Amino acid sequence: MFMERAVELAKSAKGEIPVGAVIVKDGEIIASAFNRKETDNDVSAHAEIIAIKKAAEKLKTWRLEDCDLYVTLEPCPMCAWAIINSRIKNVFFGSYDVNYGALGSKIDLRKIANSKLKVYGGILEVECDKILSNYFKNLRS
Repeated sequence: MFMERAVELAKSAKGEIPVGAVIVKDGEIIASAFNRKETDNDVSAHAEIIAIKKAAEKLKTWRLEDCDLYVTLEPCPMCAWAIINSRIKNVFFGSYDVNYGALGSKIDLRKIANSKLKVYGGILEVECDKILSNYFKNLRS
């Protein structure tokens, strides 16, 4: 249910690399976002960063200890570090990112931070992969 919402968000990211993110606390979505780097002309406007900011604002704390993140693509180093520092409990992601994935594929920032973050990859992986591959195929044509 939560990853499906992240997929919907990824599909709505027009003109952006299609990544969607949802933050859940106590079984309820408290924040959601999709990439806005091009739209906002902001290198940090990744779906995960935007969702973390929204969740922190809603909860009135940067400590998201009892929250889970669902995201369609394995987080990059910038996002992974923000996730670790925000103390999110679990990350569930769709597509593995062998080039930039920072929660196990390319590097694992949890080892540097001695983090207790739990990570589960490959959730709706085929669908998430298809969204990304279609985006890059259309971009090249």
